[in-house]
Amino acid sequence: MARIVCLLLQLYYVVLIVRIVFAWVPSPPAPLLPVARAVAALTDPLLVPLRRVIPTARVGGGAIDFSPIVLFLAIFILQGLFCG
Repeated sequence: MARIVCLLLQLYYVVLIVRIVFAWVPSPPAPLLPVARAVAALTDPLLVPLRRVIPTARVGGGAIDFSPIVLFLAIFILQGLFCG
């Protein structure tokens, strides 16, 4: 059971990295649009509530979203608990 949890956490970690990369691309190319939507569908249920709680930091003309960093930390902690 722990192996499955570890695998799922690792996969979600990769999906979250892909989400961050897609966030840097204003409009993904058409062939990647279904992938971008799937990644958003997998990450939004956790990122959206975090964004409500964690304020976005304004830096110059842009903003920094800390919710993925908090989610990375949560995954790291869960991996420590379940994966040793």
